[in-house]
Amino acid sequence: MRPTLASTAMAAACLLALGSNLQAETPKRGGTLNFAVVAEPPNTDCHATTTFAMVHPVAPQYSTLLEFVGPMDKLRIEGDLAESWEVSKDGLTYTFKLRRGVKFHDGSELTSADIKATYERIINPASEVISARKAQHQDIKEIETPDPYTVVFRLGQVNMSMPLHFASPFNCVYSAKKLKENPRYPETEVMGTGAFKFVEYVKGSHWRAVRFDQYFRKDRPYLDGYRAIFVRSNTVVSGLRGGQYDAEFRGRTPQERDQLLETMKDKVTVHEGPWVTNILLTFNVEKKPFDDVRVRRALTLAIDRWGGSEAMGKVSLIKGVSGTFRPGAEWSLPKSELEQMPGFWPDIEKSRAEARRLLQEAGHPNLKLRLVNRTIDQPFIPAGIYAVDQWKKIGVVAEHAPLETKLWFAAMEGGEFDAVVQNISDFADDPTAQFNTLLSKHISGIGYSRHTDTKLDDLFTRQSQIVDRAERMKVVNDFERYALGMAYNVPLLWYQRIVVNNRKVKGWELTPSHFTGQNLVNVWLDE
Repeated sequence: MRPTLASTAMAAACLLALGSNLQAETPKRGGTLNFAVVAEPPNTDCHATTTFAMVHPVAPQYSTLLEFVGPMDKLRIEGDLAESWEVSKDGLTYTFKLRRGVKFHDGSELTSADIKATYERIINPASEVISARKAQHQDIKEIETPDPYTVVFRLGQVNMSMPLHFASPFNCVYSAKKLKENPRYPETEVMGTGAFKFVEYVKGSHWRAVRFDQYFRKDRPYLDGYRAIFVRSNTVVSGLRGGQYDAEFRGRTPQERDQLLETMKDKVTVHEGPWVTNILLTFNVEKKPFDDVRVRRALTLAIDRWGGSEAMGKVSLIKGVSGTFRPGAEWSLPKSELEQMPGFWPDIEKSRAEARRLLQEAGHPNLKLRLVNRTIDQPFIPAGIYAVDQWKKIGVVAEHAPLETKLWFAAMEGGEFDAVVQNISDFADDPTAQFNTLLSKHISGIGYSRHTDTKLDDLFTRQSQIVDRAERMKVVNDFERYALGMAYNVPLLWYQRIVVNNRKVKGWELTPSHFTGQNLVNVWLDE
């Protein structure tokens, strides 16, 4: 079974392959890929994190049950560790047949017990283990392993998004034996079945891995290894120019793209397309006055998204105006309806007048707040600066407080913020994947607004169970309307992904998410 992923169909990507050979090229074996990563991982546990800073250096050392493959406009799901799979007619049972002879990096053989232990850790983590996607997997009620190469997932109710979760790049498969010895081993030891084997991690410098010679795809990987170099975002252009990096897979600004094209000309390849990632402003409802919906609505009404789109799109990664889905996604509210939601009114002066009225009514006409941010130059810092400037226009004084990634995560998890710059950033256009960030703290490990609104949780559950697409769309739209109205989390702008790599980097394909397509299995160097 090889179903395509209709829910991740994107608008056709703009792909500029400057000086590229349009004929099929035979991959070359050998060489070390040097690529930049503009943040360091808060930890190395795939199940606990939600950031590309973990995925880019760590994911190539692991495998997943299923995987996303193909370029942006032809993205589909195929088997990774699964050789094949079947879904029962009632949609409640998923049966996977595993590849035989798959080895972990310690030489042990992968079996169905490892799949079971991995997913049980995601669904019901031990008290000291963090599972960032626990909510999306709660429909899995039982996991059976009838033999070493068969694993059966039984659901308590239909969940139309399950294939996506089985393909999630964050669902790295771990060793059952090692998890039994230490449920937290992935935080300190990187040991999977991926195409590359961990060598070293030097904090503040680099991550290095080499080809795993017992990888189950016998002809791959093509690379001898890779080196992920941790850098500040503003050094990427000079590093690509100077040859210190061959690639940076997250994304560059339009200005940086143009600079690289001007100086490197046909020595670079540019890939561009819409991105399943936004900047999200989240309010801590456990702190007053952010428990008051009038205050939260005022803060979103103050922001000129339509006017800011053009300006921010010229200087940053963010450009698109939309609600809880990227612009143009099939699940999105129509523009005519979006413009009626708080924060999306076309008349910004009318919107700001309403914002001032709401603050006055709530008793906070001179509101002050602390906006925690992440020390990533693009687009977190410009997004934070823009939000502070927009709030100033209604008399709100905001302190902008950027933190490095680990401290930023700690602040969100500990509730040490009034407002925080974060994002909806998942691996596919899908309500179940993307709504996780917006849910209550009761069921979402990343519900950083800390709200307890069960209406969102109920709508989330309902939409995931509806087989009829039109009926599901109605519930998804209801969720989006309610979420935007309550303003626990408010989208600022959505990303446009622009990746500029050295021309010698081959076999890498642009996907709608910077989380997918990063196992480096098919990447090779033409040198």
